[in-house]
Amino acid sequence: MARNTKGRARASIARLLGAASLSVVAIGSAQAQVTAEQDVGEPGNPYEPVIVVSGFRESLSEALDVKRDSVAAVDAIVAEDIAKFPDQNLAESLQRIPGIAITRDGGEGRQITVRGLGAGYTRVRLNGMETIATSAGEGGPNRGRDFDFNVFASELFTSLVVHKTAEARLDEGSLGAVIDLNTGNPMAYGDGFTLGLNAKVQYNDLSEDFGPRLAGLVSYKDPSGLFAASLSAAWSKYDILEVGNNTVRWQQARFNSVDGTRCFTTNRSGGTYVPSAACDEAALAFHPRIPRYGEIGHERERLGVTGSFQLAPAMGTLISLDGLYAHYDETRTEKWGEVLFRSNERGIDLLNPTYDSNGNMISATVNNAWVRIEDFRRESYTEFYQFNGKIEQEFSPTFRGTLYGGVSQSEAVVPMETTIIFDDRDVTGYEFDYSDMDLPRLSFPTGITDPAAFQFAEFRDRPSNVTNSFRTVKLDLEWEPVEGFTVLAGPFYRRFEFDTTGGSRDSSYCAAFSCAPGTYGAPVTDAISMLYTLPNVGNAPAGTTLTYLVPDLAAAAAAIDLYNRPLNEDAANTRNVVEEDTGGYLQFNTRGSLFGLEFAANAGVRYVRTDVRSTGINNAQNVTVTRDYEDWLPSLNVALYPASDVIVRGAVAKVMSRPGLGSLTPGGSVDGFNYRVSFGNPSLEPTRATTFDVAVEWYFRPESVFSVALFRKEIASFPIGSTTTGTYASTGLPLSLILASSPAAANPEGQPWTINTTVNGPGAEIQGFELSLQTPFTFLPGFLSNFGVIGNLTYVDSDVEYTVRGPATTVGTGSFPALTTETMSEKLLGLSNWQYNATLYYEDSRFSLRGSVAYRSRYNDGTSATGNIFEGFNSSFSVDLSASYALTDYLDITFEGLNLTDDYQDRFVDAAADRNYEYDHTGRVFLLGARLKL
Repeated sequence: MARNTKGRARASIARLLGAASLSVVAIGSAQAQVTAEQDVGEPGNPYEPVIVVSGFRESLSEALDVKRDSVAAVDAIVAEDIAKFPDQNLAESLQRIPGIAITRDGGEGRQITVRGLGAGYTRVRLNGMETIATSAGEGGPNRGRDFDFNVFASELFTSLVVHKTAEARLDEGSLGAVIDLNTGNPMAYGDGFTLGLNAKVQYNDLSEDFGPRLAGLVSYKDPSGLFAASLSAAWSKYDILEVGNNTVRWQQARFNSVDGTRCFTTNRSGGTYVPSAACDEAALAFHPRIPRYGEIGHERERLGVTGSFQLAPAMGTLISLDGLYAHYDETRTEKWGEVLFRSNERGIDLLNPTYDSNGNMISATVNNAWVRIEDFRRESYTEFYQFNGKIEQEFSPTFRGTLYGGVSQSEAVVPMETTIIFDDRDVTGYEFDYSDMDLPRLSFPTGITDPAAFQFAEFRDRPSNVTNSFRTVKLDLEWEPVEGFTVLAGPFYRRFEFDTTGGSRDSSYCAAFSCAPGTYGAPVTDAISMLYTLPNVGNAPAGTTLTYLVPDLAAAAAAIDLYNRPLNEDAANTRNVVEEDTGGYLQFNTRGSLFGLEFAANAGVRYVRTDVRSTGINNAQNVTVTRDYEDWLPSLNVALYPASDVIVRGAVAKVMSRPGLGSLTPGGSVDGFNYRVSFGNPSLEPTRATTFDVAVEWYFRPESVFSVALFRKEIASFPIGSTTTGTYASTGLPLSLILASSPAAANPEGQPWTINTTVNGPGAEIQGFELSLQTPFTFLPGFLSNFGVIGNLTYVDSDVEYTVRGPATTVGTGSFPALTTETMSEKLLGLSNWQYNATLYYEDSRFSLRGSVAYRSRYNDGTSATGNIFEGFNSSFSVDLSASYALTDYLDITFEGLNLTDDYQDRFVDAAADRNYEYDHTGRVFLLGARLKL
């Protein structure tokens, strides 16, 4: 019995830190409890107690209470739940919730999809305030509305709550879900001081790196209940490697010759194509654009600090101030040895090409190959802060209100993004073989290690900055005129600003400096180069070249004084959006019975006016466009209770999601000579939808549930690229963008304009189901009763019309390839048809063990290019393990193993042909640590 009391106290701290690696003991009494209504964000009595969870099993039960007690569809993870899952960050914790899948970057979860809708359709709130956190990933800085969860350590949070159906009181802007991230509540702890500390060492078996991970908490509650304060921090530093191969897509092209047959009337360049069976077959087949093996390194450091102060100066009054600061550093390095087929096929001679049934050239020997070696380094950091406060006031037993205010800012800074390139443009005897699409054989001749064979050909540097900021004020009022009926209402104002700038120092060497006649760069020397051997590629086919020369990036950059060269403005990535959202909501909550059937319901409407100001660069001029739009968003949630252990839920709502930030820019170009305009579309409408949900939940024993949920989203339109003909006036752009020397300057409407932009395209329907099971095995005898299971399965499908560019079907003597255009029905980008998560756990008074698996089926993430139709990721399957043992009441030893199967990231291009895009892995991660409880 004494052991259980200490467990409950320990969990009160874990609820504050809510992490994969921290569970500590509270000093003193911890008797407060939290209601489900507070966990899901409803205004409530400021003195409503807070749940104290003890072990992992009890935390699952408390999360289940949040789900059961909500009228709308809600899933949650509370502190001990996060604390006991083997997760590196919040995204990986969220993937345990039904319907949520994650995308990874460098081996870690970064963004999420909810029921098939991507990260841009999900809104995230931190302590009740909408915010965006962004970082720099594989494709560069995040310049969208997507939330990068990898910025935060999960140690900083007490609960994650996912709202899957809309309510009038919830912030608008989501088609997928509204996700609440909640930090600590110091009034929840016992009187006096609460202290805790956790230390771990992390090891990656691919990078062979050891890294520290630390977290701690100090909290104090005044015994009189007047005030309480807490401070928590989490820090980690570690290195990750990605090792594998990449093609940068496949393409069709005509070669100089095939097996000695000349394909053109002149050698290497110019002339006219000469059709032949060998040359036509090679041209129509797809070959890798840039076949290569390489290494990507990630040096990461993550720091997070939260602080909270609460004051209860009078009965019925609670003042809360919360702050969160996060700093996330990442240095990304890449080293590649490759052949640049892309755009150079005209000078290449093929020998012995072979083809497969999907029209791919899977092997060949190549002469006059353009060999390229690259060294890339990007230094980036994200600095995030949020400060918010609220005053909760109970005016009477039936009337209360909460005033919120807060500011947040996320700044993702890339001070350097440098690439140094050495070329050898006439290599003989290069071989590639993609008989095994995942693990090709890429064989370079011996000159790949000789500096004298290469020339310093190109350099790039692309620093950038992305800033997202929010200013929010809102008032929530709650009035209960009669028992069982509550009116919620309140106004809100939110200002969001997105600002991004970019620059470049890109150049070929000869364009920036003088070159000797007949050369395309400077000689490469030992001083600016080094030998490199690709690590841990034991599964590469025999004959694959794993050692090659690479640039010494720092030495090469210093040799040309790169960082003191003029920085040119990157117009496409310099833009700004300001949105001001003003509105209010009215919602009615009711509980009762009808014809003997108990029910609960909420119904309401949310109104919002969105004022948008978008600025971009068009023809070297700043262009600003303003507009506004209004939305009325009604919603209804009903819960029926046909039996004490059964809940039937239903929901219907109108929802909206604002346009992507990249689409809103008026930046682009105006060609008054050819009457062509290319620009974003500041007048783009939001994506609007009607959603339907129904679920049945059976709570068949304590701490247990089996549920089935069906959902459908009828989306009115999606934004798509479009080329149309119209008047210049229809673009909304100023006449000053037309060059005075062009014919259109004198007569802007003298002829129709070709307009390339983004428009509101056809809609789509998304439907699917979720199955979920959670139960401890308390019905089994002996130690078997300490086992339990959590699992969920989600199926989602959709039907979207896409206009795609398919492969050329004839060679011809003119330009090639002439890609075909067709309309295809496919599932929504980012949507996996199937996904599941499962955890089997064991827990007794001292020992705890959990094994978890996560599966996500294949999905498309783009419509591809170069004649390929759709690209994306093949299925993923990960296995994680977590264990802890209490040596004493004050000291626990912990062990975790992540990605134990070393699952490979398998990316494809062309969904039908399944061509290799990328195949790499990041290794297994092991963590050993200790929790000290004082």
